[in-house]
Amino acid sequence: MAKAGPRAKGAGGGGRSAETRAALVSGAIEALRTAGFSGASAREIARLAGCNQTLIFYHFGSVNDLLLAALDAVSEQRLAAYRAAFERAGSLSELVESARSVFEADLDSGHVAVLVEMIAAARSVPGLGEQVAARIAPARAFAQAALRDAVDASPFARLLPSADAAHAVVAGFLGLEMLANLDGDRAAALALFDRASVLAALADMAGALPLPGAPAATGTTRATGAPPAPGENSGG
Repeated sequence: MAKAGPRAKGAGGGGRSAETRAALVSGAIEALRTAGFSGASAREIARLAGCNQTLIFYHFGSVNDLLLAALDAVSEQRLAAYRAAFERAGSLSELVESARSVFEADLDSGHVAVLVEMIAAARSVPGLGEQVAARIAPARAFAQAALRDAVDASPFARLLPSADAAHAVVAGFLGLEMLANLDGDRAAALALFDRASVLAALADMAGALPLPGAPAATGTTRATGAPPAPGENSGG
């Protein structure tokens, strides 16, 4: 988490202090989204937050720490959306559809722009890269946990361990979002989701492994209408 500075504790009374910090974080998110890292100055953030700019240093210690707090807020919201999408999905087709919805919501909210700006700034600001990477790590951990049951139980486990699969998923998803944000054209990415939907539907029909949390099938999983396996009781 971003450092809040020693004076932040108990500053200005509980409720009012929390409101001020929330306003500053929101102002920092908007500044990164509209003005970029280079334009996210104390003056600009304070203007957007409707606060005195000295409060930035009072509550967060520095502008960069406030920008990291803004990235914390965005990262937490995005991860919550990923979790909700995964929990709703009972099949690969539903998971792809949920991922598409999260992808478009990220772009519409400007959250991707915040991440893009912080990643770009990490190249020129010492120590910032480690802080930004730490905020991406929870998404990788979640993806690995989500994929572990399906991947590790499949015949491809040795070829594609769940940790590598999670890295590929997060990198691919992030790359699609960044490209769509930079050129303002999400059509190419949405076309990939369309293709993924077709493949997912075929996998579902072929009896692909159910997602963790999906309703458990009774008996041996197989395509509808398939004959019983040898030795399997076909009747009551």
